[in-house]
Amino acid sequence: MSNAFVAVLLIHLHFPEAESLKAKRSELAPVRAHLDKLGGAVAEVDHQDLWQRSTLAAAFVAGSARRLDDHLDAVEGWLDARFEQGVWIKRVLTSWDDLGGIA
Repeated sequence: MSNAFVAVLLIHLHFPEAESLKAKRSELAPVRAHLDKLGGAVAEVDHQDLWQRSTLAAAFVAGSARRLDDHLDAVEGWLDARFEQGVWIKRVLTSWDDLGGIA
């Protein structure tokens, strides 16, 4: 059994004050940078052409499910604090074995 765990967050963001794609990008850039700093691989996966919405996918890995779950709690807490107007997050956490990996 392998001690490899992966989690994917689907992060739905709303930027009510953004009046252009440039304004949205300026608000989105520090979010992407911070998620990257926290060890995530981040991509905007939906709403690229909308001014006030964005959906990011962020993937994180760790050697234990507990450590990864705790890390995700911290990431979600940071997002909740940054986006008081609301952020909606979906989380999936699985193991290498559950993904059909060979040890």
